[in-house]
Amino acid sequence: MREDSAVDVQSADNIRIGVIGCGGFGLFALQHFAQVPGVRLAGMAGTHREAALAAAKRFGLENVEAVADLVRREDIDLVYIATPPFLHYEQAMQALEAGKHVICEKPMAVTLSQADEMIAAAARRDLLLVANLMQRYNPLYDAVKSLIDQRILGDVLHGYFENYAADEGLPSDHWFWDRSKSGGIFIEHGVHFFDLLAGWLGEGRVVAAQVCRRPGADLEDQVQCTVRYGEGVLVNFYHGFHQTGRMDRQELRLVFERGDVTLYDWIPSRYRIHAVVDEAATRALCDLFPKARLDVSAAYAGKDRACRGRGQVFDVYQMVELSGGFERPKLHRYGDLLRNLLADQIAWLRDRSHARRITEENGRASLAMAVEADSLARGETPR
Repeated sequence: MREDSAVDVQSADNIRIGVIGCGGFGLFALQHFAQVPGVRLAGMAGTHREAALAAAKRFGLENVEAVADLVRREDIDLVYIATPPFLHYEQAMQALEAGKHVICEKPMAVTLSQADEMIAAAARRDLLLVANLMQRYNPLYDAVKSLIDQRILGDVLHGYFENYAADEGLPSDHWFWDRSKSGGIFIEHGVHFFDLLAGWLGEGRVVAAQVCRRPGADLEDQVQCTVRYGEGVLVNFYHGFHQTGRMDRQELRLVFERGDVTLYDWIPSRYRIHAVVDEAATRALCDLFPKARLDVSAAYAGKDRACRGRGQVFDVYQMVELSGGFERPKLHRYGDLLRNLLADQIAWLRDRSHARRITEENGRASLAMAVEADSLARGETPR
């Protein structure tokens, strides 16, 4: 294995990106990565199919190269991998061995042993390796994190994430349905939400998991699992790819001692809070969600302020609902998260004292939980 040294990005004017694979999402991400100050798209590798050639034309690149040629180029600092999951390990290892930094689409790999090899290769060369888990760059992530940490509504007791996803763009021969290429739904898709909840609640462990096949077809289109965080918080995760595009929808809810928070869309962009609160909690909620609409459903005074739950007495003066969301379209918000992720990683490349929101450990930990859920659903030993 060649021990090439890393490119010195601290002295470079631009971070020069080479991309491997540029289908629909790869092109979407690149258009946002290219807007980050100090970034320049320098090359593209992958197939010569129509989508890749069109993307090359979009960015003014002369041709679509072979992967081996791209990673050896001296004018490439960072490789962005936007290919199906089964290719991540091989292509990331090629890039890392050539001394390139790597950002790859989720999941980091399809097995933990592959992820561990990738992380070790990056560490030996002091290179960046990160999976595109951009959920933690959402301002709603920060607001909910503060809500939990400050215990404004008491302790978190339960949660669920329900993902009713469209399959209109996933014909039966698509790689998504081939477990050898995607890893299955938990691994290909669930890692985003395992990482999101871990950011809020800490390390969890899978205690139950199930999988369903589509009648009349050998396609696994529904999975679900339960994860226990700490001793007292159970969170249910459901992913089903069976809806028309027009009915694609997602909902995430956290239940607290004195209320609940519901987030909508797979990248949360809308929220609703239902709670009983005292004066200080009302003020704290309005500070955390400054643009929310506040509606009062009931007011309490005198002896009616006292209420009970979980063996405790709470003092409340009103029942409220706060609701709101981003004014910008969902895809625009998605672009913000992609730009924020890349800017965060580049800041670390230029100054290693910079504390990143997402590191290689996020990619591994979310994959570990996905592998655990996938294996438990089948009664297998985790890979």
